[in-house]
Formats: sequence, structure tokens, C-alpha cells
Amino acid sequence: MGARDEQAPGGVLGALRRLGRRVSARGTPDEIPALLHRPLDLVPGVAGRGAALAQGVYDFGGQVVRADDAGKPGETPWRHEGAGAHWLAELHGFAWLRDLHAAGTADAAERGRAMVLDWLRRHRTIENAVVATWGPEALGRRLSAWLAHSAFLLQGADDEFARRFHKALELQASHLTRTARSADEGLPQLVAARGLIESGLCLAGGERRIAQGLKLLEAALAKQDAGNGNQLGRNPSAHLAALWCLAGLRATLDEGGHPAPPAVSEGIGRIAAALGLFRHGDGGLALFNGGVEEERGLIDLALSRTGASGDADTGAASDTGFSRIGSRHTTLIADTGAPAATGRWAHAGTLSLELSAGRERLIVNCGGWRGGDDGWQEALRATAAHSTLVVDDTNTATLGADGTIADGPNTVRVERRERDGATWIDASHDGYLDGLGLVHKRRLYVGAAGSDVRGEDTLTHLRQRRRRGREFAVRFHLHPDVRSAMTEDRRAALLRLPSGAIWQMRAAGASMSIDESVYAGDGATRRRTSQIALTGPIEDAITVKWAFKFLPKGG
Repeated sequence: MGARDEQAPGGVLGALRRLGRRVSARGTPDEIPALLHRPLDLVPGVAGRGAALAQGVYDFGGQVVRADDAGKPGETPWRHEGAGAHWLAELHGFAWLRDLHAAGTADAAERGRAMVLDWLRRHRTIENAVVATWGPEALGRRLSAWLAHSAFLLQGADDEFARRFHKALELQASHLTRTARSADEGLPQLVAARGLIESGLCLAGGERRIAQGLKLLEAALAKQDAGNGNQLGRNPSAHLAALWCLAGLRATLDEGGHPAPPAVSEGIGRIAAALGLFRHGDGGLALFNGGVEEERGLIDLALSRTGASGDADTGAASDTGFSRIGSRHTTLIADTGAPAATGRWAHAGTLSLELSAGRERLIVNCGGWRGGDDGWQEALRATAAHSTLVVDDTNTATLGADGTIADGPNTVRVERRERDGATWIDASHDGYLDGLGLVHKRRLYVGAAGSDVRGEDTLTHLRQRRRRGREFAVRFHLHPDVRSAMTEDRRAALLRLPSGAIWQMRAAGASMSIDESVYAGDGATRRRTSQIALTGPIEDAITVKWAFKFLPKGG
């Protein structure tokens, strides 16, 4: 989705002129072609959010912007910089049409038409577009939304709106045909392919576009199947979005008389299995690589509508680069894979872990930031914002300003063993090898009853460097609902969950303290919380042992 996509020869104005010539050749300008099909949007709209949107309240990704506070009263804030790239992508993607549709009122429909016309007025040429507005992912997302909710927008509309709407669909579909192959790997490719296929089904003469979209789709799914989940950025939220995308596309193809290729159902099965690995006891997703908790109901609905069980399958770990241990009511999820080579906003969180007890989260990562403050986004991508070991507050990977991982661990090893219901995971990474000559190894253990969770972090010098690590910190960020306190002898910490359950943490080989931290489980709200930090100097190879133990009441 780079500048090359937004500077296509001739721009949108030239494409519009060419389109006008084609319309003149096959009919009079007054004729309004009918859409041949209407895609299915399987994600349910929220009527309350739609009613608020009709009043100029834009709530995307948990971040709320009011029109009167973001520019001229009543105008749609298409270029509002204070909300950030994620919010702008949601606004320009038009998936919120489902909320206006769910509201179902004449005011909601009129608001939808007004926003479409306003968008067209402000984005007549590629050169004047907001960044990524005309990129293949943005085009695919917007085309799917406009087509799926076309009946809602066109019912009661005048001929002028219908004419402009249809021409805009033709124009965007034509541009997507030229640019779809430049979409970033992973979710952007899936979204672009869906837009190609659905526009091909709905607009006259779209057979070639359908074939192009299916070819791109199968190539994207083949890459996603090639190894360790990199094509979805190793981001749990991206897996959920991909599941919705493929589910909607499969249903649309089936209804349109073009049965989806087997690769689509196979991809749905793989993604659903991976999604099961990421779910905590509360039904939400773990926080890795920019992902957020997501709504449990929407996750369940996505799995239901795809016919996938969503059961956690530890055998799928090799496809995702994550490890999961589920024992009784205890769930441990760890990042045991190399950073994503593609995608955006990956984190430097190799070997980080999250832990939940029943439906309550205990140990977490700080989360992914979707707001407009780039400083917070950078901070939450750092290694220190994850429940793992960090040396000298240095990241285990170089975080690119464009959201990519510029340089990170080259080798991540993991081995899993099980016996009598207990599970061990041994993992290591070399993210500190080139700069500091160090290798981090982490051993994890969960007992059969789930009440005994232990770990061991070691740092080993493999190369002598001029600069060597001076200090280490093994961080365990706590969920904001967890209350923590040090024992009187300061050798342990007591952790009380909202249910009243108490866990005790002990450690050896480091000094223990409880420090401040922050939690952004929804990507838009920062909640104050605490972290347990195990710290010490690096004199030679170090070994830190730690254990979480459930304390029965009265025990």
C-alpha cells in the first residue's frame, strides 16, 4: 500500500474519463446499470453505534471522535489526524455501514448516502487522497462494504446518487484490478482479493476480475500455509479478521454460483485452529503483535458461521510460532516463534507469555496501541512491555518506523514435552547475540493440576563483545484487575484475583519488586496496572527461577 499505488498513471480522473467513454459506447448516460449480486456481510451491525454515527459520533476500535470536535460542525472528519492510522482506516473502509444498516432508520440511510457523497467529493483524484485510501487493502475493504450494503444505500435514493454510486464502484474496482498484486502479504492480500471477487460478481463484465481475485486469494492462502503464521503478522486480531473475511467471501461465492475453491475452506480451518490457541479462559484473545482482546461473542460467532470448532490445538503451534499449555483451568500462552517477516506493527516480544486462571487473566503483555499517539505505539511494541526477559532495556528486535521488524532474532528454538499431565516447554532466542553476545533461554512448566506454574530464565554468553549486557529484568505485567502485594520478608508476592483466588509468586536469582505498568487490552484505553520485576546485574551467565502457585482458601 505504498505511494506507487496512489500515483497510478492517469489517476482516478483519467480512469473516470475512460469509464465515461465506455458508458457512452454501450448506453445513454441516464441508464443506471443494476448490480448483479449483493455480497454477504456476516459481521452483525450494532444499532446503537449506528444511531450514534448518524448523529456524528464516530466510534471505531474503541476510540470515539465527535464531528464537532474534529473540524467544522457536521462534517465527516476524513482527515482527522488525532485518532491515528487505525481509526482512519476504519473510517475510510466503510465497514460501519453495517451499523447504520442495523439502526434501520431513514435518518441512518440518509446519513450513509451523505457520507458516501462527501467521500466522493473529497477523493476525486488519487493525488488528493488520504494515505492508503486508494491502496489495494483500502479499496478491497471499501468495495466489499459498499456492495454488501448497496440495497440499504440505494433504497429511497434519487437517480443522481445511484448513478454516482455505480460509477464510483466501477472506478474503484478498475483501480483495484491494476493494483491488487501490490497488496502486502497476509490480511491485506485476502481483503484485496475479496474486493476483486465481489466486485466481479456484482458489476457487469466481471468474469476476468473474479478469476484474478481467485488467483490472488489462492496465492495468499498458499503463503499463509507455508510456515509459522508470518503472513498474518502473528497477530491474533489479524487471524480473527481473516476468518471473517474468508467466511464472508465463501458465503458470497456460494450464493453467487461460484463455489469457493477448496483452499478457502482449508484456510478457514487453519485460521480457526490458530485462533483457538490464542484464546484465554475468558474467551478473549491474548495480546501479541498489536492484537487486542476482541469481543468474545464475535469470536464465537465467527467460529460458528464458519462451522469451525475453534478448539485449541497444540499441534497447530508449529504454524503460528506460539505455544499453549492448558491444564485444568489454567492457560499459558507463549510466543515461541521468530518475529513476523511481513505485516505491520509486530512487537519485540519473543518468548513473552500470558497466563490466565479460569476466566481471569493473571499475567499479560501490555497490549497493542491503535490510538493516535505514535509514542505509545512504539512503547508498547518494546520488549519491556512484554512478560519476558529484557537486557539493558534493549529490544530483542529492531522496530522499524513503518511497523515492520527491521532486524530480530534469527533463530528461535522450541521443544515441548508432556508426561503424566504435566507439560514442559524449552525455548531460546538469539536476539541479543549480535549486539551483546547473549542468548536467552526460557523453560516453562505447568503441572497436571494447573495450580503449579514454574519457569527458568537463563542468559548465556556465547560471544565476547566489546559491549556486554549490564542489567537484566524479567518482567511479569499483571492484569489491572489483579491486586498485588509483597510479603513481609519481600521474598514473594501475593496476587489476588477479582474472584478472591490468591496466587503466590516466588523467585530466586534476582531481586523482586512491584513496579508500575500500563495495560491497553482494547488498543484504545490505557489502564494503570502493576508488574513484578525480577532484576539484577549480569556478571556472568545468570539463572533466574520463578514459580506461581495457587493458594487454596484456608490452605
